[in-house]
Amino acid sequence: AGRALPAAVDIQPACLGLYCGRTVLSVNGSVETYGDCGVCPRGQRTDDNKICRECVGTPDRYDWLYLGFMAMLPLVLHWFFIEWYSGKKSSSALLQHITALLECSLAALVTLLLSDPLGSLHIRSCRVKKLSDWYTMLYNPSPDYITTVHCTHEAVYPLYTIVFIYYAFCLVLMMLLRPLLVKKIACGLGKSDRFKSIYAALYFFPILTVLQAVGGGLLYYAFPYIILVLSLVTLAVYMSASEVESCKDLFVRKKRLVVLFSHWLLHAYGIISISKLDKLEQDLPLLALVPAPALFYLLTAKYTEPSRILSEAGNGH
Repeated sequence: AGRALPAAVDIQPACLGLYCGRTVLSVNGSVETYGDCGVCPRGQRTDDNKICRECVGTPDRYDWLYLGFMAMLPLVLHWFFIEWYSGKKSSSALLQHITALLECSLAALVTLLLSDPLGSLHIRSCRVKKLSDWYTMLYNPSPDYITTVHCTHEAVYPLYTIVFIYYAFCLVLMMLLRPLLVKKIACGLGKSDRFKSIYAALYFFPILTVLQAVGGGLLYYAFPYIILVLSLVTLAVYMSASEVESCKDLFVRKKRLVVLFSHWLLHAYGIISISKLDKLEQDLPLLALVPAPALFYLLTAKYTEPSRILSEAGNGH
């Protein structure tokens, strides 16, 4: 008697690489037809079975805090350079600060509206699972050690590219709005000084772009600690440069109070980013630590005054 032939089995070669996957070509009921192993289309990432699946999630609280941090960077740099180049010559600094805030706010709004789903302030995203998700270009496999299968795609869609889009809109809006404003109101500055804050932006935007391109994944995990360290250092430097040694010195000029409250907001943002406010009853009391660095500085400033240290050293000899 003849032996029964085994049923034909469609065996596909294994899909190598950490981020290579098969796209779904068609769906017939519960049966899916897959394409060749390769790069997933934009807005998709591989699941556990190496199948490209559409990103249908929404960013969690930590993702939004990260996007907020990346959105704050150009605004803080704008404010810093506007203040740096305005000095005491011009009263137009406040209007430039407001314009910079308007530019960044409009850029953020337009970026969200143009993201998928179009016309909505909500965005769909894939969940970040590990650091390598940000650097898929480093995980392209070479099955025969000669040919490289390119599977680079945005596994953290859209957290990586949305920052570049935002920076592009910031730059465009700045070039449209700021020169007209500065030309009209910055009368107290010389012709060479009045556009220096804009020139500075033309330098720091490419730097921020490279920073996101190279260190986006590292920033995603480290930004809460970066905020805390930088806000502490800059607050100490500012209070030292302004010769603030007591609470009375803070109230002499309103600008000092504005700077102090701005740093407190940054402290609070950093604390919220670290704790993620998962347990409100435990995490909210941490916000009471926000004024602690400034109070510590004010209490110890008189003991660290250089002239006092030098005089005491001289008396000791």
